Amino acid sequence: MSNNYSSTCPICDTNQKLAFFQDAEREYYRCSCCDLIFVPRDYHLSEYEERARYDSHNNDPEDPRYRNFFKQLLTPLLAILPRNSYGLDFGSGPGPTLSLMLEECGHKVDLYDKFYAQNDAVFQNRYDFITATEVVEHLSSPLKDLEVLVKILHKDGILAIMTEIVLPQLDFTSWYYKNDPSHLCFYSEKTFVYLANLLGLEIVALSERVIILKKGLKPKSLRN
Repeated sequence: MSNNYSSTCPICDTNQKLAFFQDAEREYYRCSCCDLIFVPRDYHLSEYEERARYDSHNNDPEDPRYRNFFKQLLTPLLAILPRNSYGLDFGSGPGPTLSLMLEECGHKVDLYDKFYAQNDAVFQNRYDFITATEVVEHLSSPLKDLEVLVKILHKDGILAIMTEIVLPQLDFTSWYYKNDPSHLCFYSEKTFVYLANLLGLEIVALSERVIILKKGLKPKSLRN
């Protein structure tokens, strides 16, 4: 079994969690406060292992099927973005694609990825929007990372997230999404409501895979 430190909720920093599921590879806990399902740190990949997994992905920006995947987020995002907005693609990966699609629509986009585009200068900028597609499930410290992103958003700026939501009717035991060893956190609607309240965000849209949030109220958790 995991030690108490490694099984503290990475959003609430609380031990109010339940042993939720265990398979041959890992344990999973569910936070009774924010409803996050998370993998204890004992089971996290090393950076070398994580990088090797991402390097194995074959992400072609010209692949129509790959582009269609991003349209799930792109379409609702374009509907609310002002013209010529300035954004950041956080966790852009080895084959940035959403950023290209946004630029084709007239927006300017910076890239950040801890392995493929490690440009810390982006955290000194201010953005109209930030995208994080298939990223938040990989974060070992999601609240810390999301706090950083909210800080560099303009007021009324947009944070657009793509990740698979834990639905009430979901059979977690057979859910393919949990089987990726680099997936560490799994969010329900309740989790995003909790995060939105904590970070001073308004939920603009929330579907099975796309969450769009708008920066508004003063966040409760950001530290000056």
